[in-house]
Amino acid sequence: MENFKLPPKKERLMLFGSIEPGIKTKPSEKEKMPDLQNVREDFLFEIDAVGITNVKMPVSITSVLHPLTQTTIASFTLTSTIPRDVKGTNMSRFTEQLELYRRQGFTLDFSQLSDFVKELAERLGQRDASLEVTFPWFYEQTAPASSLAGLNHADAKISVSYQHGKIAERMVELTCAVTTLCPCSKEISEYSAHNQRGYIKMTALLLDEYKESSDWKALLLHAAESNASALIYPILKRPDEKTVTEQAYENPRFVEDMVRLVAADLYEIPFIQSFTVECRNEESIHLHDAYASVTFNKRHK
Repeated sequence: MENFKLPPKKERLMLFGSIEPGIKTKPSEKEKMPDLQNVREDFLFEIDAVGITNVKMPVSITSVLHPLTQTTIASFTLTSTIPRDVKGTNMSRFTEQLELYRRQGFTLDFSQLSDFVKELAERLGQRDASLEVTFPWFYEQTAPASSLAGLNHADAKISVSYQHGKIAERMVELTCAVTTLCPCSKEISEYSAHNQRGYIKMTALLLDEYKESSDWKALLLHAAESNASALIYPILKRPDEKTVTEQAYENPRFVEDMVRLVAADLYEIPFIQSFTVECRNEESIHLHDAYASVTFNKRHK
């Protein structure tokens, strides 16, 4: 190995572009620094949403399904409106609010999230604030024959908005994977039928009557899985594969069938006011994906 002497660290840094600090002339005390965000003037338009996005943070989740409690990594988007005569918002106040809740233990239930957006609006000095948080949610899935259990996961999202002194809206979303078997393929083939992995995305507006003990995640998951041709499992032995394959053959589903069946289940959940159900099948014998959606508002029935 060749032996050579490196220059000192400071010289190495300067070799690659570092320079000596210059003379500082601008104030370093916060009180003396200009605050451009708070400039008042006619800036042409009110801004619908301004804030921060793609902020990742560990959070806790509770569920009626195992594991009953878990820690996951959530991605936050926090925004508020600003009026026409205000130049900008104070971005650091968004992250200060997140850090405050992280230190005291951030659990993604509606009690904490409602408090969060109310306090955020007050911290910003605005009449409103909105929060959107996305996270993977893990739940146990038990194989039908061997009873071997493992973890599946679904992608979840919660949106909470605060306006004029009260919580204005609570939206939830869950996207999970299922198995669907093509009814047309089953009908026209002498034997067998092609199946595919389907992704069910459910978005729902919750009424004030919703109680945390109901666990919206588990209810939406059940609406998707109970209407599928078959479930998807993390662990399958040969007897499980036989059971799942036969179950799928006995329950063929088009994407159109899936969205209608899931919509019926969501309609029957009393604390859901409106919903959208989407199904996207990754077709196994077509190059394209199949897609369908249903949107329904109970107030307009």
